Amino acid sequence: MSALRTSYDFTLPRGYVDDRGEVHRKGRMRLATARDELEPLRDPTVSGPDDPRLTILVLTRVVEALGSLELITTRDIEGLFAVDLAFLQDFYGVINFGNQEEYDALVQAQESSTLLGSERPAAAPEPEPATEPGSGSDERDERRPSQRGAVEEIPRKAQ
Repeated sequence: MSALRTSYDFTLPRGYVDDRGEVHRKGRMRLATARDELEPLRDPTVSGPDDPRLTILVLTRVVEALGSLELITTRDIEGLFAVDLAFLQDFYGVINFGNQEEYDALVQAQESSTLLGSERPAAAPEPEPATEPGSGSDERDERRPSQRGAVEEIPRKAQ
């Protein structure tokens, strides 16, 4: 009998930069419980299930470690670059609601990507197959997860 896997390692595309300037890219996320999704709805700063802050609170609960940080706060998650927050949202969805194929595709896509200003990943990405213009083939790689359609902005509190 095999044990249920409840934690998954990840590598952020850019990395979280802490107050000391240290970059944290590798982390670990655990599977969410019903409580992880319900408790943040009781937070007085959350206006409802469509409030973007809900994502921050849920991720704060399920990200177990980020680099040398072992206690992750909402401030840490709020301090992520947009691409890293989007990656964690996708990662959360895949490990909690996806299948092994979707998990493998997300990890492979992340490992083979290079962002502007980032170092190249250790493994070189596979070359894209050449397609002739007008051949009618879909240019999007079916193995990679689809790109986000919109960016949600989290409103800032008045200080």
